[in-house]
Parts: sequence; C-alpha cells; structure tokens
Amino acid sequence: MDTQTSRFIAENLVYLLSAPCILTFLLFAWDKHLAIYKRQRVPEAVLLILSIFFGAFGGLCSMIFFNHKTHKPAFYITVPILAVIQIAAIVLFKLYLQK
Repeated sequence: MDTQTSRFIAENLVYLLSAPCILTFLLFAWDKHLAIYKRQRVPEAVLLILSIFFGAFGGLCSMIFFNHKTHKPAFYITVPILAVIQIAAIVLFKLYLQK
C-alpha cells in the first residue's frame, strides 16, 4: 500500500467504519419497532450479516439500548464476540498503518 493511501485510511478509519455500525444500529432499532407493532420483521440473517461486516458494535449498542434480541443465543453470543474481534482488528490495523 502506498503512503498516501495508507495515510488516507488511517486518518479516515473512524468515518469509514462508522457507516456499517450506524446502519446496523438503525436496522436493529427498526426491527424492534416492527416487533412492537407486530409487523413483518427484518430477517435475523440480515442482522447477523450486517454485524459480521463491521457492524457488530452498532448491533451490540442497539441490543443493549433497545433490549432487543437479548434472549437469542445467536445474538447474545455472536454479536459481542464479533464486536471484540472487530475492535481488535481495527486497533491492530491502525497500529500497522502507523509503522
């Protein structure tokens, strides 16, 4: 990776990774809203896939804030583990770019 590209990524990493987190947070919130009003829900696979693609922190925040999907093992186990892995990956990547 050339210097200009790695500097751009390092400077904008927070912005680049906040979009999937915000999207996942909002989708979990929307699913909670649909659940309350007994409407057709967002498929669980969609929520988990968004969590896998760097949205786990947003999903975890939404789970805590809205108390949503907190009784389903696929979520209360998977999403926190993904969040820890993604945060560690971001920190390691950031350290790598600072070399």
